[in-house]
Amino acid sequence: MPIPEEVTGEEIDRDVRQELQSLPKTLAEDVAKNLVMVARLIDEDPEAAYGYSKVALRLASRVAAVREAAGFAAYANQKYSEALAEFRAARRMTGNVDLWPVMADCERGLGRPEKALDMAGAPEVHKLDKAGQVEMRLVAAGARRDMGQLDAAIVTLQSPELASNAVQPWTARLRYAYADALLAVGREAEAREWFAKAVEADRDGSTDASDRLAELDGVEFVDALDEAGNAAGDEDGGEPRSGDAEQEQGDRD
Repeated sequence: MPIPEEVTGEEIDRDVRQELQSLPKTLAEDVAKNLVMVARLIDEDPEAAYGYSKVALRLASRVAAVREAAGFAAYANQKYSEALAEFRAARRMTGNVDLWPVMADCERGLGRPEKALDMAGAPEVHKLDKAGQVEMRLVAAGARRDMGQLDAAIVTLQSPELASNAVQPWTARLRYAYADALLAVGREAEAREWFAKAVEADRDGSTDASDRLAELDGVEFVDALDEAGNAAGDEDGGEPRSGDAEQEQGDRD
């Protein structure tokens, strides 16, 4: 697959570069460039990222970082069985537990929420850092919802991290998941409160909490141009207008 000339492979993390030192120099450079492309494209073009991950995997399947990147690329393309196999391989190579939550989420993707819950109660969880433990809690709550245990999902998310006023990298997603769980059982007023809290914490736009909040408030935003190509604001100044909001419930949390 083509790689832009400006990609040198030096863009990858230092730890990954150290792993690649076990390879011949030219091979290490080729693998590094493909890993850079995976990282660049995994959000905006997951299919292309998957293609680059397969190239890296073909070149260096015995490097844990390559197996991990292949796992995330497969995960982004909802190839959960393949992703789980790659994550397991990476974990065997490193002994690291950091991938435990995403491995559990792969079990959810494969229709095995009970297995995900088993993993949420495993000793490995205690070895995770705070971010990993919060991620595991999110996965466990999602598994509860998969099983129709909506109230249990709410309880699962209730934690010191949720109650804290401090904003951490996981705060917006945790508050969002809690709001969504509340909404699922019809506790709309509380859901609105927590969607608003998620908006406050969502500094990088990682959730659509603001859209969900607007829906609950019955606010509809229109495009800047109408079908005739005229500015929508010509008649009403482009202000948001009230309307029946349609709730958008995703299949996954």
